[in-house]
Amino acid sequence: MKYDKKLTGKKYFHLWVLVLFLLCSCSTARPPSRIPPSGTPAYPKPYQVFGKWYQPVPDSKGFRERGLASWYGADFHGKKTSNGEIYNMHDMTAAHKTLPLGTRVKVFNLENNKETEVRVNDRGPFVHGRIIDLSYEAARRIGVVGPGTAPVEIIAIGQEIMPGTGRVVPVDYYSGNFTFQVGAFIDKNNAERLRAKLDEKYQNAHIMIYDNGDKIYYRVRVGRCQNLNMTTEYEDTLKKDGYPDVFTVAE
Repeated sequence: MKYDKKLTGKKYFHLWVLVLFLLCSCSTARPPSRIPPSGTPAYPKPYQVFGKWYQPVPDSKGFRERGLASWYGADFHGKKTSNGEIYNMHDMTAAHKTLPLGTRVKVFNLENNKETEVRVNDRGPFVHGRIIDLSYEAARRIGVVGPGTAPVEIIAIGQEIMPGTGRVVPVDYYSGNFTFQVGAFIDKNNAERLRAKLDEKYQNAHIMIYDNGDKIYYRVRVGRCQNLNMTTEYEDTLKKDGYPDVFTVAE
């Protein structure tokens, strides 16, 4: 490489520091290797928010999730959503980090048993522990506006064919491969002990490893079921056996 002979000593050192800084900055903009590369047929393009990468799932079949719901309103009213629509706080829409845009989702408020249906047209919420951001109207209908957040269960029920057309392909969320998560641990030994205990009484006791980018979690799961209608009975049995935080997941 040619360079000016005058660039010696401190000037030459500072130039190389700048080059190295630019190279490092470029490298941090790439998605981590654990996320499938963009352009692969099975996965949509990943995206990055606040330094963390998110990989949208290719479809919503069998999707079911529990966690906190929040809502967003006037501050975002009239602004563009992730799919290019203009956000209307009075429409029945929502933001989700990984579900395909256009997914129709049932939302159940686990505190008051109210439910509603929304269409995912935005990304978020990017706050730890929250799984869905409801529009003001959707949140109002199930009693989330007042407290700000509420524990919910969300279930995918359909996928919009083309945005804005209203044409939806139903998703069969009643059949599939379901299992039951009993606990999640950072310490692998604790997870192994629980798995061994469950294995004495239940079938298919296993551990699923989840890396959120900051920590690795060992999720302990048990059982197998192919019909969503049958999962309630299995959950009730596990709760009576001393596992009150059990919930159903689709695998």
